[in-house]
Amino acid sequence: MKIIETSFLAFFFLLPLVLADLRVGFYNATCPQAESIIRQVVQKRFATDSSITGGLLRMHFHDCFVRGCDASILIDSKPKKPSEKSAGPNLTVRGFELIDEAKKSLEAACPSTVSCADIITLATRDSVVLAGGPSYAAPTGRRDGLVSNPDDVNLPGPSFSVSQALQAFTAKGLTLNDMVTLLGAHTVGLVHCNFFEDRLSNFQGTGSPDPSMDPALVAKLSKLCAAGNNPTTFLDQNTSSTFDNQYYNQLLLKRGILQIDQELASDRSTTGIVSRFASNGVRFSQSFATAILKMGSLQVLVGNAGEIRKNCRVFNPE
Repeated sequence: MKIIETSFLAFFFLLPLVLADLRVGFYNATCPQAESIIRQVVQKRFATDSSITGGLLRMHFHDCFVRGCDASILIDSKPKKPSEKSAGPNLTVRGFELIDEAKKSLEAACPSTVSCADIITLATRDSVVLAGGPSYAAPTGRRDGLVSNPDDVNLPGPSFSVSQALQAFTAKGLTLNDMVTLLGAHTVGLVHCNFFEDRLSNFQGTGSPDPSMDPALVAKLSKLCAAGNNPTTFLDQNTSSTFDNQYYNQLLLKRGILQIDQELASDRSTTGIVSRFASNGVRFSQSFATAILKMGSLQVLVGNAGEIRKNCRVFNPE
């Protein structure tokens, strides 16, 4: 059963309508059906695969943290010209075909008008709402980037400490509260065993499991990962397909899957934020809407910068 907070409308209109030269309703005149076209594509996919919310959130994060929110993550690699897609952290990013489907429909309705960067942003927002998360107006007007280089991909990793992760976030102009909030997207995420297996048996060379993980969870995950083929599990072991605050409650029960997740509950700088979100789902939802809008305005290209790609996977011909 999906739990949808009833008080979202109370803060919906308090969110900024303009961020970094972006604005809500940017396509109202040039492609009035743009947001509804994207929403329909997301609804269709969500109906058969609710895990797409986690996939799109990860894509949005990986895009915005590298050269800003410019859809550089969507460019396909070529034999002699690798793109961001070929970088290690992006090899398991998914949802590209959903972006393609939305772009195809948008090009038929409004050629060369809606950017791929805005498609990622809006599709992510729509998938969060479908999973029971907050509804928020997303400013648009981003342009698509002209560079996609795997060497630029430098993302905070799953084994980072809180201080290491914070350095990556503050470098982007995001705060400690933003970081803890955005990691809450793991409430609907999937993760492969290779990202956390070290916590199950030989944590930091000790020959033993990570003592900060619930032994029952260690046993469950050890059995899963022993099956081979690098299977996946949910980052939120409770309400895995619902966008809610249960991720934080799981951390307080020592049931965080990734090391960085569990450290949020034990680090002195973040444990209070985790506890507040765990006890107040509305507070988390409000904070998430604000933080993801802030992330979505990072280093955006606007005006005449960049381009509007016709195909999200390739740069326009010169």
